[in-house]
Amino acid sequence: MSPSDFTTTLLVDQTPEKAFNAINNVRGWWTENSEGSTQELNDEFTVRFGETFITMRIAEMIPERKVVWLVTDCYKHWLKNNKTEWTGTKISFDISEKDYKTQILFTHFGLIPTLECFYGCANAWSEYLHQSLPGLITKNKGKPTPKESRKKATT
Repeated sequence: MSPSDFTTTLLVDQTPEKAFNAINNVRGWWTENSEGSTQELNDEFTVRFGETFITMRIAEMIPERKVVWLVTDCYKHWLKNNKTEWTGTKISFDISEKDYKTQILFTHFGLIPTLECFYGCANAWSEYLHQSLPGLITKNKGKPTPKESRKKATT
């Protein structure tokens, strides 16, 4: 881990198993606009936020201990320069027990301050990780981005 990779830690009053299962339920805490599977090693999934999409593959999965996603493709429509700057980055959730609680160390390897999206993406991660994911883990209710309807344009 580089000292400039985005990282944050959360502590929840729940078991590592519950935290692990919630992390893998991306529709429950990140965005309901998700396609594919997030349950097994090498599963691939895509999340969408309007025109923006991020496609990931589960690169590492140790039940109740760790999940790592490799970003294999992305398009961030709002960026001016490199609209695919997340491609090749890794998103890691390290799960451990601490003081009778479960600690999740989140690191987005490659999300560094020199990237155009760093501050906006770091703020978004912080919101999802500190407001939505803990709610899903502890109360079975996260705050994901709601499902978008895909209406076809009529002429």
